[in-house]
Amino acid sequence: MRRISITAAVVAAIAMSYGIGRYHPHSQTDGTAGLHVLYYMDPMHPAYKADKPGIAPDCGMQLEPVFAGDAANAPPSPALAQLPAGAVSIDGATQRLLGIRLAPVERSGATRTIRVVGRVVPEDTRVYRINSGMDGFIRETYNDSVGVHVRKDQKLASYYAPEILSQASGFLAANARVPGAVGNDGARTVPFPGALSKQGVGSILGYTDRLRNLGMSDVQIKRMAESGQLPENIDVVAPTDGFILARNITPGQHFERNMEFYRIADLSRVWVIAEIYQQEAPYLRPGGLAKIALRDQGRQLPARITESLPQSEAGGGTVKLRLEVDNPAFTLRTDMLVDVEMPVRLPPAISVPLDALVDSGARARVYVERGEGIFEPREVETGWRFGERVEIRKGVQPGERVVVAATFLVDSESRLKAPAAGPAPARITDRPASTPGHLAVANTVKDPSCGMPVEPAKAAASGNTLAYHGSTYYFCSSKCKQAFQNDSPGSASRRQGDDDD
Repeated sequence: MRRISITAAVVAAIAMSYGIGRYHPHSQTDGTAGLHVLYYMDPMHPAYKADKPGIAPDCGMQLEPVFAGDAANAPPSPALAQLPAGAVSIDGATQRLLGIRLAPVERSGATRTIRVVGRVVPEDTRVYRINSGMDGFIRETYNDSVGVHVRKDQKLASYYAPEILSQASGFLAANARVPGAVGNDGARTVPFPGALSKQGVGSILGYTDRLRNLGMSDVQIKRMAESGQLPENIDVVAPTDGFILARNITPGQHFERNMEFYRIADLSRVWVIAEIYQQEAPYLRPGGLAKIALRDQGRQLPARITESLPQSEAGGGTVKLRLEVDNPAFTLRTDMLVDVEMPVRLPPAISVPLDALVDSGARARVYVERGEGIFEPREVETGWRFGERVEIRKGVQPGERVVVAATFLVDSESRLKAPAAGPAPARITDRPASTPGHLAVANTVKDPSCGMPVEPAKAAASGNTLAYHGSTYYFCSSKCKQAFQNDSPGSASRRQGDDDD
């Protein structure tokens, strides 16, 4: 009898122990880590809890233990709760894992160099066009190919035109009646005041102007006056030293009035057209110095910014700047591409590295360190941008530190968590030792398909995200994601390209 009582007591004790363990999960421990397990939860539906390990009924994933000392379940500290929406808390280990780096906000002046590509063009005041003043035909041309360097008064072509012969005859007659009218230097002179007015329209001055208007050069007019003979042909001569840019005639060709024979440019000084951003234009003043670098020759030529107004490019956000360059050796040729360097002295200003800026077009922001591992989004007003730095006119102060590496990771987490968390910031921490290498976030977002809360990091890790119409959606399972695709307007095939990897 005594033996039966002892046996019954042992069985009762075992049953009581099992009941305590069964109905008081807080006392359970994890066999590997030695930590107290509070409960087991669905990784995709944190609201679903169980008192023992198992499989999630919705998505088929393994339930994960939640430990009593899990920092992810601790409420935000008062310091975090006072920060604005979108603030992010990241511990040191996670910062190293994500590659987050910080840099100080600085206030200083600097000299920057704008480097752009320029194109060589002729200076418009040094381009000469030779046109016909009458109808006729070309007899001959002389070494007048495009690109050839010619000298002033060099003969390029000859043509015949009946109209000019009558004017040349009148010129010779007027010249015979007024001795000394044309001097040895070709200047038009008269023997005494009023002589030309007495001769009227037949004066030597009138004939000379008519011959010039018809295309005869001063050299040929002087030669005709000295010889007293009518010329057989009219010579086309170069008006200046330069290079032939265009040639539009050939021997035997008939031409009409106002036809362009040649276009000649004096390239002893040229322009370089450089295209720069509009925000850089105010720092480049007329008269400013620049350098022209020749890519293949290893040479540099000094240049000067002209007084002309920069020409805006429609819709491009750029302007074309004009620089003057002396070109005595004709090193620079038309349409040649050269490298342009223009030093710019920037006024003292608050600036940050360009990588710290998150610019959406309408707004710009940076992430400022507010404490150990706490980063606050700060909207800023930007100014100049040169090289690797950008001016901040409003929003930060010298001495503060901003995120300059993995900025978009911090920004993505901040933007995802701000609407759901209200004033409390998102908190990123390492998960317990049982799940190394993963990240957990204290805040969740709503599954648009089933309405359950979802942790974005876990949804992204399992591929259950969808980018649609500029927004990113997170799902607890592939079933919910597929249901959302099927129910949304438009075919699912058009959105497959938007899925996050």
